[in-house]
Amino acid sequence: MSEGNSTSPAGFRAAGLRVIRGEGQRREEPLASRDAVARVLMEAGADMLLRRITPARAGEIERKVDRILDLFDRVDAAPVLMPVLRRHLDELEALMRETREVRAARR
Repeated sequence: MSEGNSTSPAGFRAAGLRVIRGEGQRREEPLASRDAVARVLMEAGADMLLRRITPARAGEIERKVDRILDLFDRVDAAPVLMPVLRRHLDELEALMRETREVRAARR
């Protein structure tokens, strides 16, 4: 890569990486997909490792995520189960809201 084509001030640009400007606030995304639910699990794991939540709470989140991911698969085969999946997603969203409040109080 030549320096003349670079977009960074120092003349260096890491391949495949770019900075996304945020507002300093994390946006809470609705739990509407498998990916969003998986991110909840990663968030809980990071919070547990950083001791912002207890292992018991992280375990509860993990159990709910496992159940929801299973329900996503079952809904693909039997769409009639969608209300059950929606109820479990709502419960996980409520648990995560509570978890984030607990985490914020510990800071």
